[in-house]
Amino acid sequence: MSTTELREKLIEKIQLTNDESILTEINRVLDLETSLSEIYILSSFEKNEIELSRKEIQEGFFLTNDEVNKEIDEWLNK
Repeated sequence: MSTTELREKLIEKIQLTNDESILTEINRVLDLETSLSEIYILSSFEKNEIELSRKEIQEGFFLTNDEVNKEIDEWLNK
């Protein structure tokens, strides 16, 4: 099936549905697709923060997911 045929088939199915949750999900997926095609340009601040974070990771200044979850559990139990 060609892209054009698939597009036409999808359009037909969309026009036939009255299920708002299906239409909402289709819209969400299509929004995701279009947002992925945009290139995000990092600001100099963001680039600096990423570089600092990379250095911290290299120097061992980070917590694992398990360590963070343990801390959260301790905070919630106080």
